[in-house]
Amino acid sequence: MINFGSMVLPRLRQVALVTHQLEPVTEQIRRELGLDHPYHDPGVGVFGLENAVFSIGDTFLEVVAPRQPDTAAGRYLERRGGDSGYMAMFQVADLARTRSQLAELGVRVVWKADLDDIAGTHLHPRDVPGAIVSLDWANPPESWRWAGPTWTGAAPPHPPGGIVGLTIEVSVPLAAASRWAEVLGVTARADGESAAVVLGANGQQLRFTDLGDGHGEGITELTLAMTHPLGQVETEIGGVRFIVVPVTGKEQA
Repeated sequence: MINFGSMVLPRLRQVALVTHQLEPVTEQIRRELGLDHPYHDPGVGVFGLENAVFSIGDTFLEVVAPRQPDTAAGRYLERRGGDSGYMAMFQVADLARTRSQLAELGVRVVWKADLDDIAGTHLHPRDVPGAIVSLDWANPPESWRWAGPTWTGAAPPHPPGGIVGLTIEVSVPLAAASRWAEVLGVTARADGESAAVVLGANGQQLRFTDLGDGHGEGITELTLAMTHPLGQVETEIGGVRFIVVPVTGKEQA
């Protein structure tokens, strides 16, 4: 782990849901989570998608939907049997070292982009099971171009909080957790019948559980630390269970 001021890397910076229809899911996010003013990235059109990116503290919730047939996201919807969690995007400190380690681990890269202030590396889901994993780098570290102009080159004023937990259903939880830990350069631990990876001082937890009946592997639960009028909230949006918990102040550590 590397500390950039108050930010410890690697860190889960963005999670994406995939849905058949964008607007109903984004409207539910606005209504039930109280998030608003998403950024719509025209760049995802290259994947045949449309999207909306919401900020939660200095982390991000994205929703993507196919706009044409035969997209990777559309095939993922078919495997999951409906709307689902789709992608987990992690910010890393050293992009060159990370990509070198991926090659040593035999992890295939299915897409990458290199800009002056941000870079992304999408991994093959057969090599890192449970979701599409992306390893990204940003300069300065608090920025995040994928969230739009206000997050490009700096971080705008924003409320505290962020994404603090993720649950992924997989065929073999400990093996999947160990693989994710390998590519992130951290460690995994068994946790009863499940397994977990904990990231840094902020305590973001990735939990891997047994695959449910009737659908493929994927992200099933997301925990957010944020201020909400109702306090702690639990709801389902886009095939994912959301748990909202109070902000502790550690989310951006």
